[in-house]
Amino acid sequence: MIKQGLFLRSAIPVWVLAAGAVVGGLDPIAWATGLTFGVALVLLTSWGLRRTGHGAFGPADWITFARATLVGCAAELIADGGRPIAWVVGLVAVALLLDGLDGQVARRTGTASEFGARFDMEVDAFLILLLCVQVSRTLGLWVLAIGLMRYAFVAASWAMPWLTAPLYPSMARKTVAAVQGVVLVAAVSGVLPVLGTLAAVASALTALAWSFGRDVIWLARHRVAEPRPARIVEITRATLRRPLGHGTAWRGHNQAA
Repeated sequence: MIKQGLFLRSAIPVWVLAAGAVVGGLDPIAWATGLTFGVALVLLTSWGLRRTGHGAFGPADWITFARATLVGCAAELIADGGRPIAWVVGLVAVALLLDGLDGQVARRTGTASEFGARFDMEVDAFLILLLCVQVSRTLGLWVLAIGLMRYAFVAASWAMPWLTAPLYPSMARKTVAAVQGVVLVAAVSGVLPVLGTLAAVASALTALAWSFGRDVIWLARHRVAEPRPARIVEITRATLRRPLGHGTAWRGHNQAA
């Protein structure tokens, strides 16, 4: 089952991304982007399955994997830069519409897992960063702050492990996260005038900075003397400390949320 799952995970992005490159006549940079994304997707999901002991994809994981493949196709088009923006918007819109479906399937089938939640989170984070890259071409590099903020938070958690502690449930946090995708898709599509797009994206960035700032302050106030890092942080650190040896499986890189 594991070998079959690996074959499918390898074949799907390869065929889909290659078809996009051949049919669309994409530039070499787009080919390279699609290839890099496809290889990283297969390797990182395989590594995540092994490290979490999940074994194989569940029904919800395949939905997330389909979303990731769509994101890879969008990455190709954005890297190419010469395709109609409607193609990018269409791919991203489908990927966003499927977001949440994987969670519902996981709950209804009783297959929710640490790997699935992590996988879904990383696909969302990369999609937001990808949209920021596209929007930054018209509004400026400051837009990248939206997509890079979470990764900066992750990097900070290495120096301050108390940032990896569980957060309290917050509807405001979920709302702000959802708004980022909606605003960025609108900005990419060009449905708003330039000033309207600028105001919307700036507001989204402000809201995101407020959300992250509020959570950081809460974590700082509730940190313990010797916080225990989240399990994924322990796995990552152990992996990076262990040198590659003969016969050692590929070691990937994962990050704390």
